[in-house]
Amino acid sequence: MAEVVPFKGVLYNVPRISQVSGEDLLAPPYDIITPEYREELYQKSPYNVVRIDFGKEFSNDTSQNDKYTRAKAYLDEWLKEQVLMSSKEPCFYAYEISYTINQETKTLRGFIGLVRLEELGTGNIHPHECTHSKPKKDRLDLMKMCGANISPIFSLYGSKEKKTASILSRASKTRPYIEAKDSSGAIHRLWEIANPEEITAIKNELLDKAIFIADGHHRYETALEYQKEMRRKESGRDQSKPYDYVMMFLANMSNEGLTILPTHRLVKKLGDDSLERLSAYFAIEKVSGNSDITGALSSQRHILGFYKGDDDIWYILRYKGMHNSEIPPVLANLDVSILHELVLGRLLHISDIVYEMDIHKCIKLVKERRFDAAFFLNPTLVEEVESVALASLRMPPKSTYFYPKLLTGLVLNIFKYTF
Repeated sequence: MAEVVPFKGVLYNVPRISQVSGEDLLAPPYDIITPEYREELYQKSPYNVVRIDFGKEFSNDTSQNDKYTRAKAYLDEWLKEQVLMSSKEPCFYAYEISYTINQETKTLRGFIGLVRLEELGTGNIHPHECTHSKPKKDRLDLMKMCGANISPIFSLYGSKEKKTASILSRASKTRPYIEAKDSSGAIHRLWEIANPEEITAIKNELLDKAIFIADGHHRYETALEYQKEMRRKESGRDQSKPYDYVMMFLANMSNEGLTILPTHRLVKKLGDDSLERLSAYFAIEKVSGNSDITGALSSQRHILGFYKGDDDIWYILRYKGMHNSEIPPVLANLDVSILHELVLGRLLHISDIVYEMDIHKCIKLVKERRFDAAFFLNPTLVEEVESVALASLRMPPKSTYFYPKLLTGLVLNIFKYTF
């Protein structure tokens, strides 16, 4: 069973820096920050968390002075100046995001806590996507230098009980500890949950629940690697250490505020006979004019959009279901797997893929001949995430884009303060 526990999180000392707004202190996840936006975050405040989580690199950096050593220096300085402070006792942290997507207003609620690390595929913590090695090295170097989890992993659990939901709802009716609006207009709010009875109720509800990593696979695998390295250094230990846990945001997957968006694919080296090759496995419908690609694909499975720059002509690809896949059905039947394994792999032999969220940007890049074609997907369903994860399988990278993104800096887990 998964072990979820409270901890002494490190928070911005809001009374100490009351003149600085939450928007000036917090940042999006590091992997969606452009160099231009990082510069903007730097200018917002000398205490913006981006300086720790995703600091600048300079041409004269050395191993003694680089973005990781500077991150540690900022962390130490802010703690010394009491810009950051630890909660007085172990807490869970209620986290609410109010946002608008596709002209619909939603509210996502969950809580931030620590989850005991398990080897993936052996216990109750399940991944669903493949990862790349480079981001893991970056996160490991930061964790080693700072001795901390800087940002939470976005995870899901399934529960029909309403105890945690009731606790979070009650917290949301009080004044938040910190509040901030992100660049998309979403409002993020955080509360400390220190009441022992509420903490016990949350822990008990999660006791027998599987946990599914939604966003943050790199950070989880990094935490596992850090744990292994620390255990080698501290052989013979007889009690749990802070590095045996990792900070997570946990939301019930039945939460109506949860949104998954698709990530589309841009490709090069597309052969002139691409449509002919695709026709063996797909019924192809030509669409002309400025049609709504999202609307045409919406609520249908085994359907892809395809655009190769022919003026305003694009194609709907309806999968015929004739592909004899060598991977398990729970994975093979996903739209994203059909695209990666069959279309890009077997039929078109394309391995160079660029990922892009914005349909209009995809079309623009193809029209400008910077890419030969774009493939458009429907969002993966949360039920599909659960099925793949429980089968101990992995989807292709960027199969899901959970929205909204959590802000970094609301709570830090600095190991010397954890318990």
